[in-house]
Amino acid sequence: MPKLGMEPIRRKALVDAALKTIGHHGSLSVTMSDIAREAGVSPALAHHYFGSKDQLLLETIRSVLRQLHADAVAALRAAETPRGRVSAVVRVSFQADQFAPAVVAAWLAFFSEAQRSEEVRRLLALYARRLHSNLLSGLNRLSPPSDAARIAEGAAALIDGLYIRQSLKAAPLSIEASVALVEDYVTAQLLQTAARRPPVSGDPT
Repeated sequence: MPKLGMEPIRRKALVDAALKTIGHHGSLSVTMSDIAREAGVSPALAHHYFGSKDQLLLETIRSVLRQLHADAVAALRAAETPRGRVSAVVRVSFQADQFAPAVVAAWLAFFSEAQRSEEVRRLLALYARRLHSNLLSGLNRLSPPSDAARIAEGAAALIDGLYIRQSLKAAPLSIEASVALVEDYVTAQLLQTAARRPPVSGDPT
């Protein structure tokens, strides 16, 4: 009989093992035995907790998204200015545990699987909406709504693109370089938007 309180510990160990195994394989074509071996448990126990490999893989994606969401919420609460909110979202996107090679490879596998799985596609669409909304929470106070939405889309596309580039391992960028690239884009876009604004009535300039 399993020890009382072991279920959440083993479930988390299996989710962590699934993320690591997917990252090492570079695809979702891993077996329950592969994941169980990484977690140090039997395949039967893995099936007991999750029922099937598909359910375990979906829970793995949900786990990554929950952690990313929690980190983003905490970072936004700590930000003191609208521009600081944008920077907080950018930095959370490239924090060490999310930008680790195995996790980056797993993200790429998730996006690939979204072409075949409606549930995976739904989860990644939720990620995209959250990223866009979090960026807008700062950008909407810095530029008109249409410009804010455009800049948010561009920043999100850069973030996703840098993950893809990182997964190729041909010319990987550091966390700081990745953050700086997105920050430079946002700053340049905000300056261009400000330059296009009509002068305020009574402004001597």
